[in-house]
Amino acid sequence: MTIDHESVPRPGGPLSARRQLSTELLDRPAAGLRARPAPQVGRHRRPFRSRVALPAGLLGSDALALAAAVVLTAPGRPPLTAVALLAVLVPLNASGGLYRSRLTVSALDDLPALAARAAVSVAFAVTLAACLGRSLAGPAPLLGLAALLAAFTLLACLARAAVYALLRRARRRRPSPTLVLGAGQLGQRVAAVLLEHREYGLRPVGHLDSRPLLLGPDAPPRLLGGLDALESQIRRKRIHHVIATEGTADDAATAAALRRAARLGCRVWVVPQLREYAALGRRDTDQLWGFPCVPLELPALRRRSWALKRSLDVAAAGLGLVLLSPVLAACALAVRFDTGPGVLFRQQRTGLDGQVFTLLKFRTLRPSNEHESATRWNISQDHRMGAVGRLLRRTSMDELPQLWNVVRGDMSLVGPRPERPYFVMRFGQAYPEYQDRHRVPVGLTGLAQVNGLRGDTSIEDRARFDNRYIESWSLWQDAKILLRTAALMLHPDGS
Repeated sequence: MTIDHESVPRPGGPLSARRQLSTELLDRPAAGLRARPAPQVGRHRRPFRSRVALPAGLLGSDALALAAAVVLTAPGRPPLTAVALLAVLVPLNASGGLYRSRLTVSALDDLPALAARAAVSVAFAVTLAACLGRSLAGPAPLLGLAALLAAFTLLACLARAAVYALLRRARRRRPSPTLVLGAGQLGQRVAAVLLEHREYGLRPVGHLDSRPLLLGPDAPPRLLGGLDALESQIRRKRIHHVIATEGTADDAATAAALRRAARLGCRVWVVPQLREYAALGRRDTDQLWGFPCVPLELPALRRRSWALKRSLDVAAAGLGLVLLSPVLAACALAVRFDTGPGVLFRQQRTGLDGQVFTLLKFRTLRPSNEHESATRWNISQDHRMGAVGRLLRRTSMDELPQLWNVVRGDMSLVGPRPERPYFVMRFGQAYPEYQDRHRVPVGLTGLAQVNGLRGDTSIEDRARFDNRYIESWSLWQDAKILLRTAALMLHPDGS
């Protein structure tokens, strides 16, 4: 928990407060100036069967290969051995991406990773046996384990080859509708590859390009419009994959389109014009008939671990409300005696997908009217604030009621800080990336705040840090931000 009001850049920054919030705009009534909420995004996902068929098939092939290897190399060995090995092998393979869906599938490509993880599983079995008092020392047990390792690796490779053969056959019979962003030479060549090599399972239905006039007579016949038609084409043609070509992912409009396609449930790929980009240490780089193809990460809200984040938010916020109830009661009494009736201050803030919610906090001063509440930027130096209000703001205890917002689902413990609709509208006009902050729920604290972007600092920098947090989200990153926030609260600055 860091700050109450977001602040504009200080003079000399990218945009000063005086430039961003002109006197003319501040004198206008607050009514009617709410930021237009972003439309709700309804998922248009690939069929469940197509999403789970390959991972389930690969998992089953590994289980069968391990069982067969145990039977062939050690007929008298108890089945518990195979179960223990499988319990270690499956998480290792999953963490290494051996069960993920890919465009180019090859059992030989999987062979080194399968052998390495099988060796780790066997080493674990040896360690576990030693801990249980069953020593496997000696040439005979070690040779048996080596035979088990070799047999599993060979059988798993053969089983995967069979699974991949069935996959290619299924892809040829029922390819997935695919949209190609970019109608230039590279986009047309990629589409031609997909039509000729149906084993990739992608059927191009058309191109989107916002600059069709630059294409001239080379424009493809299936040009469906510009990027603004992306959502309608995805829904109309039941698109499952989107491929961006010709470096269009570096364009801000295309980047926003790709994010929206991913949130609609499409699998998004980028064919970079700079081929060396695909080799910068990315293990998930794929290829389409020689063209490097980089998959975009799933949006944070679509990852399985996001449900765990929400569960942890509810548990931590609920526990915090219980444990801090004496502190909350003391703050409420202090505010009541300092500012009179109305202990809680309610203010409209913008959250996930631009939806407006009511944020709660302890009142630190009483604004003169609703217009001031909606458009007054920073009150940390307001002469009307009493000693209680200054103490609450300096220690961030005025933010404690927002734990109830977290329980309700309006907010998360970690995320971009919420702002009032008036300023969301203003900053959205000034900074193209600002609206992208609303892809995830807002939070009590965030990556921008723990990096010192509080008080009178750059809005542009905050938006950059917030989007970086969203694009690199993980549970461990949330934990780090909470720990850094706790450390900052030991040295409060009142911003």
